[in-house]
Amino acid sequence: MRVTANGREVHLDEGITLEGFLRARRLDPRFVIVERNGEALERGRYGDTTLADGDRLEVVRAVAGG
Repeated sequence: MRVTANGREVHLDEGITLEGFLRARRLDPRFVIVERNGEALERGRYGDTTLADGDRLEVVRAVAGG
């Protein structure tokens, strides 16, 4: 299956969750914000959200600074 993540096409196995996608990319789900197909998702839904062919993701990593 194919999804677009931050403008790049990515090939994934069927049935992968959003949390699985993030962890496979070494991103801690606690520190990212994800928009799926134009809708911001709550972090609590990452493990229950199964990605589908054609999904568009925008992933933003929270960075602390001062």
